[in-house]
This record gives sequence, structure tokens and C-alpha cells, in this order.
Amino acid sequence: MSRTSFTTRILYRKGVPLWRDVVVLQWAAQIGSAVLVIGFLGFFLDNVIRAAEIKGLGLLSYGFLGEAAGFPLPEAVLEYDPSLPFGYAFLIGLLHTLKVSLVGIVLATILGTITALARLSTNWLVNKIASLYIEIIRNVPLAVQLVFWYFAVFQQLPPVEESITLPGPIYVSQRGLNMIWVDPTATFGTWVMFVVAAVVLAFVLHRVLLGYQFRTGRSTYPLATAFATLVALPIVGWFLVGASPLSLTVPEMGKFNFTGGLTLTPEFTALLAGLVIYTGSFIAEVVRAGIQSVSRGQFEAARALGLSPLQVLRLVVLPQALRVIVPPLISQYLNLTKNSSLAVIVGYPDLFFVGRTTINQAGRAVPVFILVMACYLAMSLLTSLIMNVYNRRIRLVER
Repeated sequence: MSRTSFTTRILYRKGVPLWRDVVVLQWAAQIGSAVLVIGFLGFFLDNVIRAAEIKGLGLLSYGFLGEAAGFPLPEAVLEYDPSLPFGYAFLIGLLHTLKVSLVGIVLATILGTITALARLSTNWLVNKIASLYIEIIRNVPLAVQLVFWYFAVFQQLPPVEESITLPGPIYVSQRGLNMIWVDPTATFGTWVMFVVAAVVLAFVLHRVLLGYQFRTGRSTYPLATAFATLVALPIVGWFLVGASPLSLTVPEMGKFNFTGGLTLTPEFTALLAGLVIYTGSFIAEVVRAGIQSVSRGQFEAARALGLSPLQVLRLVVLPQALRVIVPPLISQYLNLTKNSSLAVIVGYPDLFFVGRTTINQAGRAVPVFILVMACYLAMSLLTSLIMNVYNRRIRLVER
């Protein structure tokens, strides 16, 4: 192709000059609009920042994060002292939010799945109890439920000297929940290496054996082999590291409170209970809708093959229902994470609680709110990314 012909093809698409080409004009209009919008936003933000700097507000000044916080943080997940800087207190608040969000997501998913199966049960009583739970919890605001759990439930429990003893043992009182727990020992780090190796090896074996089974048609039991590896290697490592990597601690009543074991404060427990029960009701409807989206013929065909009800659910129904369940499930996980900011109602020191206290101490409202919003945005985007990756792996690809 000659240079003249090549130039002609660039300048004329299907015989239409560039200045009359609809596609070129649309692209030019979009680029021009984007430049104008970005320019206007830049001009606006620059003027706002300049005006704030003149008045001494310091919208983008974060030097105060290195100053001493000066306020206590109960049940801090890391060693904390009021003399430590605001930035460290902010980190602890973020870790508290992550803790209640991650635990809440796991428990809400379990509760929602069980409730959805109960909602689909042919047992009249089980079905109605699940329906009543879903309809009541979904229509009561979360803030009201948090107030109920904290003030009407946990604050009405007996004092610590008269704690209610549950199997475990678990001690329930106004001070929260005390239960048996495990603490890491000096050999815990070495044992974790065995656990990580078990996870990697189990994944590799499952992929290799599954591929060999597909190629040859011979049964290689990939799932059973991977599970056996996942269990056996940590057990072997437990004995090889020498001393036990974990030690059992039992709560014992002291002079004023329990010592040892795991302590869940009333604030954390009330927040977790409210988030799990509230979000679980929405997840139950999501799971129920996903299961009912599977054709009835799939159930009947699976049963005709001799599969048990549990096998039908695990091997036939759920793999198809997950394609419908996962997208709205992402929204519920995001809602739970954002709703954790209501922890301020029960006094749990989460990210928003620390941010509000920092504003009162340092007087820097705008920078603090920017940090809080950035953290919630980052957590939401990370949750969406993980769930969307999983959703792409299980989606139905049509040919």
C-alpha cells in the first residue's frame, strides 16, 4: 500500500472527511466535555483549598496525626497509650472496624444461609419462624436494634459476680462474654509455616488431580486428597515443632472481673449481634431467591440419579444458584461494612468513633472526614474486587 493511499484512509473513513465524520465528532465532543469538567473541578478545588489555607483551616494538612492523641481507647487490639499519636489511634479504629466487619460477614452469611433453607423447608413451623424473623428484622432500623441489644439485653444481664454460666464454659454478664481461648506460644510462628505449606500443597494437589481425572476419566479423589493434606500436615507440624504452639486459657473469676480466656465486651457483642442478625435477614432472602431460580427439573433429575437431598443441594443447586446469589450478596457485605459506623451508638471504638474523637481533640474536621471516607471507600472497593473476581469464576459462559 502506497503512502498516499494510507494517508487517504486515515483522513477519510468510508469517503467521509474527518470534520464531517459522526464518530470523530462524538469523540471530540466527549474529550472536550471531559477537559471542561476536569478543568472546572480543578479550578473549584484550587480556590477552596486556597481560601481554607488563608483562613488557617488547613484542609490538606495532616501534621496533627503525629501529635499525642490524649484519649483512651478501650479494648484496643494493639498496645495503646493516650500519649501515642492520632495516627496510631486512627489505625486502631480501622482495625476495630475490620475486625467486626470480617467476623460479621462470616456469621451473617452462615445465619442467612441457614435461615434461607429454613424458609424453603416444607415443615410449617420452621418455615413460619424463618419468615417471621425475616419480616420483623428487615423492617426495623438497625440503629433501633443496636440500642435494643445494648441497653435492653446486655445492660440488663446480672453483674459479673452472678454471671450466667453456659456450656463451654461461657460466662455472660454485664461485662460481656468470657470464654475459653487459645494463646500462641514461642513455637506458634514455626507451626504457621506448616499450615501455610498445607494450604499451598492442598491447592496444588487438588488442581493436579482434578486435571488428571478430567483427562483420563479415572477417579483420583481430588477433594478428599486435598482435605487430608490440609489436615494432616498441620498435625504433623504440631508434633515436630516441639512444644505446643497454642496454649489453652480458661477464664477465672478474680477480685473484680474474669482473668484469662477471651473477653468480648458488651459494646462489641451488641454491635456484632445487631449487624449479624440484621444483615442475615437480607442475605436469607438473597440465598432463597438464588435457590428458587434453579429450575425444578434440576431437582427432579438429581433425585432421579439417586442423589441425597444434601448432595442435590451441594452438587447441583448451589453451583447454579451462586451465579444469582453472589452479585446482590456483594451489596449486603458492603452494607454491613458501612453500617458498622453505627458503632458510635453503643460506644464501640471503631473508625468513625476514633475520627469523631479526633475532631473534638484536634479540631481538624475536614482532614479527618477525608481519611474516614477514604478508609471506608478502600474497604468497600477491596470487598467488591474480591467478590467480583469470585463472581467471574463461577458465572455461566455462553457459547
